[in-house]
Amino acid sequence: MVLSKELLSACEVLQKYLESPNAHMDEEMKLAYTTVLPYWLRLSCHKEADPELVSQHLAAFRAISPQLLEFVINMADANGNTALHYTVSHSNFPVVTKLLETGLCHVDQQNKAGYTAIMLTALAASRSESDMETIVQLLNMGNVNAKASQAGQTALMLAVSHGRLDMVRALLASAADVNLQDDDGSTALMCACEHGHTEIVRLLLATPGCDVALSDNDGSTALSIALEAGQNDIAIMLYAHLNFAKTTSPGTPKQPKPDNAAVTASDTSNTKDDGGGISH
Repeated sequence: MVLSKELLSACEVLQKYLESPNAHMDEEMKLAYTTVLPYWLRLSCHKEADPELVSQHLAAFRAISPQLLEFVINMADANGNTALHYTVSHSNFPVVTKLLETGLCHVDQQNKAGYTAIMLTALAASRSESDMETIVQLLNMGNVNAKASQAGQTALMLAVSHGRLDMVRALLASAADVNLQDDDGSTALMCACEHGHTEIVRLLLATPGCDVALSDNDGSTALSIALEAGQNDIAIMLYAHLNFAKTTSPGTPKQPKPDNAAVTASDTSNTKDDGGGISH
C-alpha cells in the first residue's frame, strides 16, 4: 500500500531522528510524532481493527526501515498502552498475530499501571484454537513471571483471580512460577482459595513444586484462607495435599484434620481485592 503524503512525510522525519538519536527533538520532530502516533493507534487499537490493513501498514513502515517499524509498533499513548496492549485487551488476536510476526514488539513493555500485554491476557477472551495459539506465542515471547508495578501481581495471579482456567493452564505450560508472591505475600493458590476456584486450585496443586505451606504477610496460608472464606471443599483438598506431603517423609506424624470450629484468630486473614482492574 501507499502511505498518504502527510503520513509518509512524518515517517521520513521520524526516520531521520532515529538515525541521529542524540539530535534535539525540534518542532518538526514533535509534529511528525503527533501525526504518526494517533494515526497508528486509530488504525490498530480499536476493537474492530482490520488485520490485513494493519499488515499493509506494517509492510509500508518496514519498507522505510525496520528501525522505523520497531519505533512505530511500540509507540504508546498517554497511559503507556501500545498497540499490543490494546489488541490483547480487545481480544483482537488476528491483529495481535500480525504485530508479533514482525518480531519487533516489546512484549514486556509496561503501561503506566504497570501491566504488560501478557498480563492483559488474563482478561482477554479466547474464541478459537487460533486465538489460543497466538496467546501461547505471546507468552513464549515474553516474561510470564513479570510483576505489575502497582501490587506485584503476575499474569498467573490475574488469571486465577478472574477464574480463567484456560489461561491458568496456558501460563503454567509456559513456565509461570506458581510460588511467586505479590506485595502482600499472596500466591496464585491463595487467590484461588479465596475466590473459591476449585478447578484452578486442583490445577495449581498438580503443578510440580507448588508450595502449599507458604504464608502471606499476615501469616495466613492457603488452607487458613480457604477455611476463612468458607471454601470447605478446597480446604479438604489442601489438607489432603499437605498430609500426603508429610507422610512421604518417614517418621512425620499425621496431624488432625482441621475443621471450621478449630480455626483460630491466627489462622484467618483479611481478604484482599485481586487488584486486577486495568485502566486504559
